[in-house]
Amino acid sequence: MFFNSLSQFSSNTAIFDDQGSQYRYEDLITNSDHFLSYLKGKSLIFILCKNNIETLIGYLSSLRGGHAAYLVDANLEESLLINLIKKYKPDFIWHPKETSITCPHVTEFKKYYLSSCYSGTSPSTHPDLALLLSTSGTTGSSKLVRLSFMNLHENAVSICDYLPITSKERSISTLPMHYSYGLSIINSHLLKGATLLLTNHNMMTKDFWTFFKEYQATSLAGVPYTYEMLKKLRFEKMELPSLKYLTQAGGKLNVDFVKEIVDFCQKTNRQFYVMYGQTEATARISYLPWEFAGKKPGSIGMPIKNGDIQLIDADGTIIKSPHRSGELVYRGPNVMMGYAQCPEDLSLGNSSQGTLNTGDIAEYDEDGFCYIVGRKKRISKVLGMRINLDEIEQMLKQKGFEVACIGDDFSLVIAHTQEGEENNIKDLIYSRFRIHRSFIKVAYVPIIAKNASGKILYHRVLEEIGSAS
Repeated sequence: MFFNSLSQFSSNTAIFDDQGSQYRYEDLITNSDHFLSYLKGKSLIFILCKNNIETLIGYLSSLRGGHAAYLVDANLEESLLINLIKKYKPDFIWHPKETSITCPHVTEFKKYYLSSCYSGTSPSTHPDLALLLSTSGTTGSSKLVRLSFMNLHENAVSICDYLPITSKERSISTLPMHYSYGLSIINSHLLKGATLLLTNHNMMTKDFWTFFKEYQATSLAGVPYTYEMLKKLRFEKMELPSLKYLTQAGGKLNVDFVKEIVDFCQKTNRQFYVMYGQTEATARISYLPWEFAGKKPGSIGMPIKNGDIQLIDADGTIIKSPHRSGELVYRGPNVMMGYAQCPEDLSLGNSSQGTLNTGDIAEYDEDGFCYIVGRKKRISKVLGMRINLDEIEQMLKQKGFEVACIGDDFSLVIAHTQEGEENNIKDLIYSRFRIHRSFIKVAYVPIIAKNASGKILYHRVLEEIGSAS
């Protein structure tokens, strides 16, 4: 597997970081071996993540030693972190030195400590369990995705099958390492002996672009929110001669915006890959070949290597004809072992058996390309009429509104950030979807709450609406 084959790239540069340091692959191995000398049996390790060499060493050490790691946002609220520690009882915590962890430190590397929390009460973990990830961003949810060593390796292999990753590539960290999309970039580049440019600088800062240019990043990855920020920065005007291709996942981009990006890439001889995935599938389910990005904007393309997609209607029938919607069901070796909601679940085997009901509603076009059209749990019925909340949200966004659409069987709630536009929003919804204005509640909020990957936190939006009313 990729994490046990790093020695073949010993002399390659593995890391340039924003502290001015450079590390070869042999440096990763040496520091990882030192880290591993302090672990015992099969340990559960909490890793408090930043985009730095310390986090990478902790992560690689856990994989190479056959341990199980939970990747946690280093900026997670302290009370939420403490609750997770109390619940899952990790053997070790790998954390920034400034973190108020009271367990004794057993070793250190640069700005991180390895603290031993072993109490004899840690849960047993399944031999195949490699990684725990949250799907909820910074909410501190104790429901975790259980990923195996094979899941991680297979997903990295499939990504390298369609992206032009070679040992010459230099990928810059625009996404958090604890986020499955960000982590998949790291895994796929390590598989090929490529170079990672690790930075915690926000792309809205000058320091990020100085780092980008100095170390000649060859690719740029982002979620929809990332591309919205790039547009505000007038990214298309930047001089970035090293940049070869861009990737996007983590949500659906506005179709018109996709066309703008494709046009930019065509004019500058670059490639743009739209991708689709879930943490439960170790990040990647499908991709749209760059040649089709302009011809099929809005499509998630085709399944990754060794993966299979089926659309299933409400009666359980497999959909094969175009423009009929059903739940997207994915099968592949990168599908998670299952969820963990308590410590005892860490000892469970593979309950998913390679099948993932994504909860996303999709359809094919006449050429067999797949499109996400909504979310199974994002369907409401108002006056008996099925309403796709995502469809309404996308329509309003195309009209220039920043919104979050929430609904139940009694009303439709639209949170928005532009005061004084309530009547316009109601008019647009009525004219397009024929939902009577009396069933639409439009509420102003200063900001639409989102997680680290830019996805809307609907429960937070509801809380904000409640506190404002």
